[in-house]
Amino acid sequence: MSIEIDILNGDASWRIAEPLHRAVWGPQQVADKPWANVKWANADLRVLIETPEDGLVCHVGVYFRTVIWNGQKIHAGGIGGVCTREDQRGRGYATMAIDAAVHTMRANEAVRFALLFCEPHNFGFYEARSWLSFKGEVYCEQPEGRIQFTHMAPYVFNIVRAPTLGTIDLCGLPW
Repeated sequence: MSIEIDILNGDASWRIAEPLHRAVWGPQQVADKPWANVKWANADLRVLIETPEDGLVCHVGVYFRTVIWNGQKIHAGGIGGVCTREDQRGRGYATMAIDAAVHTMRANEAVRFALLFCEPHNFGFYEARSWLSFKGEVYCEQPEGRIQFTHMAPYVFNIVRAPTLGTIDLCGLPW
């Protein structure tokens, strides 16, 4: 089996990613989630994994942003919109896509750490891949203004450092 991993412009590749994203995170799947009404940022880049047999099987959005951590501006990367087709789970696609996203962030020499948000059932998955729980507060923008983001748990990844305490202001929409 061969797979293809593409890293594409976020806006330009949305039409490719959207059907998978809607299948995994459509209105019926998110209606009862605490984050169902959150306004999310658009990905700067997208990691897309395709197989010749099954087409697009996995997606990870990649984000770049200058955030404020404990009062200091710092360049961070992020991953979000992680989704794998239900019939393709357990094959390592998400791990490959996340690794490609982290590699892409490392290539951007300004990025100091990566940040993601996840639900409790995914804590073990990310912890097994060296993501660390962020125990501080996270703030972001929403249409109604600046809010504390408590809808999902923040995790950080060490690029140059991995802050696990304090306050992070995303200075924009969450991812």
